[in-house]
Amino acid sequence: MNRFAYQERMPRGTFDFPIEFHHVDRTHPRYQMPFHWHIEYEFLLVLKGHMQLFLDEKVLNLNPGDAVLISDGVVHGAVPKDCVYQCIVLDFSRFFEDSTLSGKEIQKILNHNVKLNDYHENGSILNGLFKDLFKAMAEAQDGYEFIVKGILFQMVGLILRHRLYSETGAPSSSDRIKRFKKVLRKIRQDFAKPLSLNDLSEVLGVSPKYFCRFFKEMSGRTPIDYLNYYRIECAAEQLLSTDQSVTEIALNCGFNDLSYFIKTFKKYKGYSPRTFRHSDQTPNPPL
Repeated sequence: MNRFAYQERMPRGTFDFPIEFHHVDRTHPRYQMPFHWHIEYEFLLVLKGHMQLFLDEKVLNLNPGDAVLISDGVVHGAVPKDCVYQCIVLDFSRFFEDSTLSGKEIQKILNHNVKLNDYHENGSILNGLFKDLFKAMAEAQDGYEFIVKGILFQMVGLILRHRLYSETGAPSSSDRIKRFKKVLRKIRQDFAKPLSLNDLSEVLGVSPKYFCRFFKEMSGRTPIDYLNYYRIECAAEQLLSTDQSVTEIALNCGFNDLSYFIKTFKKYKGYSPRTFRHSDQTPNPPL
């Protein structure tokens, strides 16, 4: 199964508790976050190191203790640097849809009539609640579900009290974001096939030169660099979740030359594929 879907459509948590938690360090197959979007909200907290986070056309440089609230539908991807971080993905509306408290204000958020502030630096108004939320999810002690729900209600209360949102209406995707998503879908669908710069630029019907500039502005990477990076991320997941040979995985991920695959894998992961397969036993992978 490919967990690196650009538009993720997977159930979160359980029906009664639609939320999931991820602790991510260098040994995690999704340490470097490929560009994607989903229909749920995502909270992110940096524990150690630094991260460059892309949100649609915005770039955030995150430090330890910084937290981010990523709204549904926002294209996001990250480049961590010696980083440990945590993510919570949740169906935000499910926690509040039955609430009669401040109904009109809640609906403003659920209906995207306002845009919630995304960046909450260490020490800011909501930041402490982010940390409490992640702590409760990480420890998962008896009764933590009630604590988590209470924290989410506190967050909404502070958002409304301090107007931590903008009245810009729904965060509709710009034409540039829509076009970017179109290319991401192409990469997701056909990454295992031969893909050239011409193939990718034809998705948007533009020249390769214009396409390179556009893609670099949106992602911080050249198209081919990102394609190789995405292929390696998919290969890393397969190395940890299947018993297929390195050669089979290389072919699955669009590499017809095994030596080039190994060289490229080392470039992005710091390990050879065989060593990475056992990297969960190595607490401090090389940077």
